[in-house]
Amino acid sequence: MKRSSLLVALLGIVIGLLIALLVQTLGRRQRTMRVGAADWRKVELILQSIDDNYVDSVDRKKVTEAVAAAALSALDPHSSYMPPQVLEETEADLTGNFDGIGIQFNVPNDTAVVIEVIPGGPSEKIGLQPGDRLLKVDSTNIAGVHFPQDSMVRRIKGAAGSKVLVTVQRDREVIPFEITRGKIPTWSVDAAFMVNDTTGYLRLSKFSRTTEMEFIKACAELTESGMRELLVDLRDNTGGYLDQACKLSNLFLPRRALIVYLEGRHRKREEYRADGRGPFQDLDVKVLVNEGSASASEILAGALQDNGRATLVGRRTFGKGLVQEPFFFSDNSGMRITVARYYTPSGRCIQKPYSDEYEYEVLRRYESGEMFHADSMRVEKGGILPDVFVPVDTTRAGQFFVACNRKATAMRFASAFFDGHRRELSAIDDYGQLLSYLDRAGLEQKFLDFARAKDGLVPKDGEWASDRQYMMTQVQALVGRYSKLGDKAYYHLFLQTDDIFKAAMRPD
Repeated sequence: MKRSSLLVALLGIVIGLLIALLVQTLGRRQRTMRVGAADWRKVELILQSIDDNYVDSVDRKKVTEAVAAAALSALDPHSSYMPPQVLEETEADLTGNFDGIGIQFNVPNDTAVVIEVIPGGPSEKIGLQPGDRLLKVDSTNIAGVHFPQDSMVRRIKGAAGSKVLVTVQRDREVIPFEITRGKIPTWSVDAAFMVNDTTGYLRLSKFSRTTEMEFIKACAELTESGMRELLVDLRDNTGGYLDQACKLSNLFLPRRALIVYLEGRHRKREEYRADGRGPFQDLDVKVLVNEGSASASEILAGALQDNGRATLVGRRTFGKGLVQEPFFFSDNSGMRITVARYYTPSGRCIQKPYSDEYEYEVLRRYESGEMFHADSMRVEKGGILPDVFVPVDTTRAGQFFVACNRKATAMRFASAFFDGHRRELSAIDDYGQLLSYLDRAGLEQKFLDFARAKDGLVPKDGEWASDRQYMMTQVQALVGRYSKLGDKAYYHLFLQTDDIFKAAMRPD
């Protein structure tokens, strides 16, 4: 009897366990959330489940930002989510102005040195000068403490009308400047000058809202100086506004010439054609391009090449043929979504293939030999192929040259040289006068002495003979930048050893 009761009890326990397991299983089935393979409901359910079940309180903003960034990154390499600060910086760069104090600086020795004071900006009005070393921003020490450069920029920038105290060292004197921030223009034409009696050179760094206006103004001045041929340098220009690329193309093309057309799943074909009123339709044009020329740069280059209006010189362009449209949120964040592909007049979509190593594709060009041999370039790899190919020059990078660049020796030397020759350099506003000054300044020996004393760098036997031309061109360009000519001097001097520029200057 007892044994029978025990069996009944054990059976009851087993049945109870089975019922409990069945209930748990049914519970799990009840919690299975049905989703379709092609709808967005899973994302909504994930977020709701986090809200309903997560062990701790949830930072909704943090999770939402992560979801937004991940979702857009899954589309293509160029669709992206932008938090408020990133969006503000991106928009400021392309709209043609930002709020700040109006200086350009380098950090050659863990201390920021003013390279240029923007004319008409707050810093110029209050007396900052090229060569000034930035010691403090308000009460924060930024000199000699490995202060991050991006953090330095953020501290200096601020809303127009706000004040900032910038303490600088000028020679041996420490000077505090209270500066009222203002609207600072950001130029897309870095430099424009005549390289001989008939050829003008124009360096374009981006396509911002002010690009067409800047471009026309620069070309008008060059035309007055006798320009009959223009070299447009688009190397390392990553693009910007589509309409600005179309407007620049329009300056050179006859009426009804196709500039570019766009097409996408939700965007019907949209064509951009020249209106025939461009003032430079008879000007000879060559365009300098490389693997860093992207997006709007490729639209301009492709339009001029396909219409037979320009010779492209350099290397295959980046290969970005996607059109991003901006969308903005009320919390000041935003996103850019690819809405269409663009096609050159001949129908080329120059977008390079997506891959897991998309960001490193340019490095693969070195490995494949494309950067050194024209026959390694392929249309199907994306980008625009130049009419005249110019390989990367590997002969100039001797060990001394590489070591100096690694330690920013030339940049630091230029800063130190300016400290001792501020008055003479600051007075130079003519390129011929600058060349004469640099020739008699004894820069070569002074630089070698500086490299030995400061960095322990001495060229080996025969090494200086191969490195000298490129090293001293860099030194002269960096020193010349401290003159009133600024970037005009910098780029003009660098062209002396620029193989793509030299190829463009050869007669057709």
